[in-house]
Amino acid sequence: MSKSIMDTNINYKCLELENARIHYLETGKKNAVSVLLLHGASFTAHTWQEIGTLDILTTQGYRAVAVDIPGYGRSQRISVSNLGFLRGILNKLNLNLPILVSPSMSGGYSFPFVIDDFDKLGGFVAVSTVGIERFQDELKGIKLPTLAIWGSNDRIVPIEKADLLVELMPNAQKVILTDAGHACYIQKTEEFHKHLIKFIKSIDFIKE
Repeated sequence: MSKSIMDTNINYKCLELENARIHYLETGKKNAVSVLLLHGASFTAHTWQEIGTLDILTTQGYRAVAVDIPGYGRSQRISVSNLGFLRGILNKLNLNLPILVSPSMSGGYSFPFVIDDFDKLGGFVAVSTVGIERFQDELKGIKLPTLAIWGSNDRIVPIEKADLLVELMPNAQKVILTDAGHACYIQKTEEFHKHLIKFIKSIDFIKE
């Protein structure tokens, strides 16, 4: 059973993956363009509900899924690889060519998926994402539509990493949120949402 979290359109759900319970929030129509939201180490799937991202995506006509990464929020730890986890999520939730939004430490999940399964994504949004240098050889030349969103004052993952990502991926573009730090999407929520929606709209043709 699912239950509403504050907004009646946002449902709290659970699935089983490799004998582990994985919790997530979902909103929007099943047949809409999908957006899969991961989270950073200090946050959970509920962060996207709290800052209004799920509501905004729904208002724009998208299906949004925010998942608690294994060992965070209410999700249990899992025995499969990070890549296997995301493959399982896409399969279990029937996410067809979703836009993958990956802040901070979730790069440990998103980058392996972008490298091995980029053809299963509609687009990729890296938000001050950790791991670009680690995966740079494999990322080079991948043509997946990509948006890098960074805070101008990020002291954890400097802007130079966004520049590197854009250099590596031919269809990547960069947006800098002024006077924002590492959690730029929380500090400059309105600007973040504006750029996110603009990017998703630019690649909607993939789903047509």
